[in-house]
Amino acid sequence: MKNLLRKRVLIPIIASVLFLSTTAFKNDFFEIAKQIEIFTTLFKELNMNYVDETNPGDLMDTAIKSMLEDLDPYTRFMNEQDVEAARINNTGDYTGIGAKVRTHKNKLVIVEPYKDYPADKAGLKAGDEIIKVGDILVENYKDDAGNLLKGSPGTAINVTYKRQGKTQTATINRAEVEIKAVPHFSLVDDKTGYIVLSQFNNKASTETRYALRDLKAQGAERIILDLRGNPGGLLHEAVNIVNLFVPKGQLVVTTKSKVKKYNRTYYTKNAPIDTDIPLVVLIDGSSASASEIVSGSLQDLDRAVIVGSRSFGKGLVQRPKPLTYGTQVKITISRYYTPSGRCIQALDYWHRDEKGEAVRVKQENYNEFKTKNGRKVFDGGGVFPDVNLGNSKKTPIITSLTNDNLIFDYATNYYYNNTLNDINTFKLSDSDFSNFKDYLNTNNFSFETDTEKKLYKAMESAQKEALDDDITNEFKSLIQRLNNVKTVVFDENKDYLLKLLTNEIVKRHVYREGLYDYLKIHDEPIKKATEILKNPSTYSNYLR
Repeated sequence: MKNLLRKRVLIPIIASVLFLSTTAFKNDFFEIAKQIEIFTTLFKELNMNYVDETNPGDLMDTAIKSMLEDLDPYTRFMNEQDVEAARINNTGDYTGIGAKVRTHKNKLVIVEPYKDYPADKAGLKAGDEIIKVGDILVENYKDDAGNLLKGSPGTAINVTYKRQGKTQTATINRAEVEIKAVPHFSLVDDKTGYIVLSQFNNKASTETRYALRDLKAQGAERIILDLRGNPGGLLHEAVNIVNLFVPKGQLVVTTKSKVKKYNRTYYTKNAPIDTDIPLVVLIDGSSASASEIVSGSLQDLDRAVIVGSRSFGKGLVQRPKPLTYGTQVKITISRYYTPSGRCIQALDYWHRDEKGEAVRVKQENYNEFKTKNGRKVFDGGGVFPDVNLGNSKKTPIITSLTNDNLIFDYATNYYYNNTLNDINTFKLSDSDFSNFKDYLNTNNFSFETDTEKKLYKAMESAQKEALDDDITNEFKSLIQRLNNVKTVVFDENKDYLLKLLTNEIVKRHVYREGLYDYLKIHDEPIKKATEILKNPSTYSNYLR
């Protein structure tokens, strides 16, 4: 029976590999067939003869992940849960409690309840830790605990959760949840419309078109399109959104691949909404993929002024390929190029450094291209804005704080320990920043720089070679000086940290919808975009 099960595992594996290799088979049938045979015989012998019991599924999962790690982070195997998550991301529809959740270290935490959806109606708030769903303890649940919250519309679940140290219960009636691609649009002033496009699902262009028409009907004569934090999505939706502002028949993006059928040119196919309305597009370091197609092509066509900070730099296109048993593999099939001919891919995953990390394209290796009006633009490192408002904050301290969820947790504590009378005048003070630093010290926060890692590694080598007696004092002195520098770096990031904290706190009070209204008053990029749009000559000069 055990051997039969093993054979059943091997058959779909072989079929999957054969499916993935169809094109390559034509070029090098023998070498691929040889490697498949070696792998399958090794897998069989290992499972049949290894001294301890093995789990074929776990071994195969490790083998697949190890193989794909040598490629790029976007080529990945997707199990049934991953496939469902991708479907939700593309459609924006699912059935559940209507909240963004996070599973981390056997904990299930509410990150953001969606306004007027079941979790919100049941009284759950950001920061609540769900410890029990029905009779199932989250800490004992081996799979993704977030799946416990999903189910048929109208069905009820009882949850037990902790809030500020107190245990509470709630009954939540599941419902169909719609995640909007355009969560907000409104007027900044009587003539400036503001549209937030947060993702490129299959409703993105429809919702953006509706927002644009509605704002024009309200009197908008200029538009701000906010793509900050938008990680991308469906390529054809990006083309359709560009089409709202440029004529039919305009080249938007080209994809190039080693497989000829994936070499495509994408042109606008529909009548536009408005080809003349002044347009500013906001981007940042988290604007990626489809966001870069929209911002990059509108920049190349001199159709919009791009404001913000350099985008992420993802110029790779993926396509899901179905495998057996409801799984898929998402494969990078091509690179995309904006109308000027540039590819904005920033990382070279096929040439890695000594640590095995992808090499970033150096600025001296950027290639120059020209926009429709002859302006200089460059490839190799994301979309660079026409109006640069500062570098994207990807420093080690920001990364560590985000990974440890300390900004989120501080905002939770702030929400329960402070009263806000008027959200529109809310502003964190220097005293609040000091309190935040105290909070981090209380939670033993520390972050390690690459310099520290190398110093500790060098010290380990010195100890092995019995050289540490001579350099211990110097080592301690260097570490102390580094710690002093890190304190300075923390203060240098003060404004950005206060911005992250402010946004998180505001959401607790007025949801994401209210956050956008707050940003229209206080956000510097929105202010700058409005200022540019109000001055026709300034706007035109950026596009010349």
